[in-house]
Amino acid sequence: MIDDSHPLAEGVRLRPAALGDAASFAVTLTRSRAYMRRWDPVRPEAFYTTEGQTRRLTGLLADRDAGRAMPWVLADEEDLVVGAMTLAAIERGAFHNARLGYWIDVDRAGRGLATAAVNRVCELARDGLGLHRIAAGTVVDNAASQRVLAKAGFELYGTAPRYLHIDGAWRDHRMFQRILHDGPPTS
Repeated sequence: MIDDSHPLAEGVRLRPAALGDAASFAVTLTRSRAYMRRWDPVRPEAFYTTEGQTRRLTGLLADRDAGRAMPWVLADEEDLVVGAMTLAAIERGAFHNARLGYWIDVDRAGRGLATAAVNRVCELARDGLGLHRIAAGTVVDNAASQRVLAKAGFELYGTAPRYLHIDGAWRDHRMFQRILHDGPPTS
């Protein structure tokens, strides 16, 4: 695990996610639910509860411990969750790749936090995890997320038709990547 707590901006820092974040996740995700609906899968009501977030975090932390994922939270001055960054599907061998997912609380959106956090996660992926490449996808009409990725040095490399089931339908996604280094695999 990467043990990092890094200040980003506006009293917000990036730190590893913990099981104790479940209640804060539930509050923030509930508050941001309508805002994020267009870019999220349809979720059961239980997802927005502390118990639902405890189950989700338990799985994420097990994946972290197995080397398959690395979840972070953006935490405010009171250590409450105001966003999240996750590297998932971490692969080693010749690929050394991960998929990036992220979101920011509706009350903090549009202030540069996502870009700062994506840049920091890419540094940690390169320097702490030794990854070569990070991939990310956005629904084709998610211009704000595409701006975040472009500002963070990601390049568009294609469109994936009907890539994910989002907001009740299979949605096309724009696919982005950021090459972190060209050295040999580290493990």
